[in-house]
Amino acid sequence: MEVTVRIDGVDHKAHAQLIKGTLWVHHNGRVFTLDAGSGRKSRKKAGAGGSSDQVMAPMPGKVTKILLTPGSAVQAGQAVLVMEAMKMEYTLKAEIAGTIDSVNCTVGEQVALGKVLVRIKPKTDK
Repeated sequence: MEVTVRIDGVDHKAHAQLIKGTLWVHHNGRVFTLDAGSGRKSRKKAGAGGSSDQVMAPMPGKVTKILLTPGSAVQAGQAVLVMEAMKMEYTLKAEIAGTIDSVNCTVGEQVALGKVLVRIKPKTDK
């Protein structure tokens, strides 16, 4: 759905979608979330949705590059894959260090908002 967002008194058109009680608002390359149950606001960067061991689609779009394969080591902040949405390119990054456990998408695949694209097995300090 398209919504109007007022920022500093100026109205902007944005794309929004309600998934599992969270309203995801995409505007100008940024993703904002609002917990529909509590009304609490939060702000997430593209690719930062979901728990830290998952890289989730921050918006509906097309996967254009997969940069790591299962079994690859990954560092926190390292680019994992690239997707294209709303005529923009988004590089999705890992939030934690570890090993790529699974890649749940393919290059060229259209993915839905919130889909888990990559799972990361956290690095242990043993």
